[in-house]
Amino acid sequence: MTTTSKTVIAPGSDCRDAFRAAYQNRYTWDPGFAGYSGRCIWLQGDRSVEGTFRVGADLKAKVEGVSDAEVEKAFASQLWEVCIHRVRRTFEQTHSENTFTAGDCTNEGLEVIIGGKGQGDKYRIKNDVVTMVHRHIHGTVVTIHTESTTDTGDGYLSHSYTSQYSDPATGDVRGGMNRFTDTFVPVSDGGSWVLSERTIRTDACGDSPASEQTFRFIDLTSA
Repeated sequence: MTTTSKTVIAPGSDCRDAFRAAYQNRYTWDPGFAGYSGRCIWLQGDRSVEGTFRVGADLKAKVEGVSDAEVEKAFASQLWEVCIHRVRRTFEQTHSENTFTAGDCTNEGLEVIIGGKGQGDKYRIKNDVVTMVHRHIHGTVVTIHTESTTDTGDGYLSHSYTSQYSDPATGDVRGGMNRFTDTFVPVSDGGSWVLSERTIRTDACGDSPASEQTFRFIDLTSA
């Protein structure tokens, strides 16, 4: 785990080292990660759908025994999201073509303005945690605010956070805001930390009403 001194970084100055410390403080799986499996349960109101899943050493998820095709797809999507964020890539592999300039500082942390390949993206960092992400992805903008984290002893995981998609040209929101609560546990004593439960609350937007759904991953076993 990497830490930085809590010195004040002046607006307009280079803040690559401070952002690198926050990036390297994220929890990721060891290169020797072998995968895991278990049961998966989806809950929404009175509905409950169950199945089984396996995440391989290649970080690909397979879901089986789910009677509802949409729920099966949702299980796979959640597991894919978890896997892509646990991949260990060095700071240089991810950000070598970016520049990092300090912006203002708020209660949420120091603004990090990206130039170079990631021009237009922004982050905020505080106490070696990335507290805000504002990125352009596939013709849309996603803005994520992290409200609380889980300390694994080997890096942090986001526990509660919000996610909002918007139009990159106008800033108009696309869909309701999603509010996540994630619970992570070690898959075994001293093993890799994995998602055991995710609740997603989606705000109403246009004709779409507010909704809430929960994904549970239980009876977890290392590969």
